[in-house]
Amino acid sequence: MTPRFEGRVAVVTGAASGIGHEIARRFLDEGGAVVAGDLDPGGVPDGALGVGVDVSDPAQVDALVAACIAEHGRIDILCNNAGVGGVTDVLGCTVEEWDRIFSVNVRGVFLGTRAALPHMLAAGHGVIVNTASVAASVGLPDRAAYCASKGAVVAFTRQVAVQYADRGIRCNCVSPGTVDSPWVGRLLDQADDPAATRAALVARQPLGRLGTPGEVADLVAYLASDQASFVTGADWLIDGGIAAR
Repeated sequence: MTPRFEGRVAVVTGAASGIGHEIARRFLDEGGAVVAGDLDPGGVPDGALGVGVDVSDPAQVDALVAACIAEHGRIDILCNNAGVGGVTDVLGCTVEEWDRIFSVNVRGVFLGTRAALPHMLAAGHGVIVNTASVAASVGLPDRAAYCASKGAVVAFTRQVAVQYADRGIRCNCVSPGTVDSPWVGRLLDQADDPAATRAALVARQPLGRLGTPGEVADLVAYLASDQASFVTGADWLIDGGIAAR
């Protein structure tokens, strides 16, 4: 069987760890070329072109896409995956925290899409997969800015999908529940009782466990492939049942 991404080029942000690392590795494993962006690109998968990028900076995002075009002459897939979290309610959230979260989670998705779209439109095809969150669909305690930012990602995804559907562009997003990733590890490190905090994260998912970065990467790879050629404008929950509860 021909690898699904043979001859295709993907740009993945937040690719040095967690979900982004697994997404980049999946494309590589299935024959694709990958340009992997991260604040510290030292951890991107072997075989990817690592590029340092702050996704909230327009010049750096433009440079990431330019590096892809310079190296490969094309961009077929864009995964706007880089993101940051927050653990405050409305009263505890400062303006600075709100702006920081939106600058990465929302502005970063906009900037990546804006940089990649002209090349995709010129080619007459392209796929964009954004990383949102189940927090876009349900209210999670102490996640005011985070929930709002991921809701914006879902809305932006749908707008882009409708705007460019007749020009060969597909745009979807994935919405994970709690994934056993470095972000969760940092959250537990800051907790007064890490064991109790982890147990609470597990318990809120009806399947009774955390997701894995590889499971999310599997879904992203499907959406980026020709198997999903009739799928656009969709928010794909991969949340262990949180939204259903």
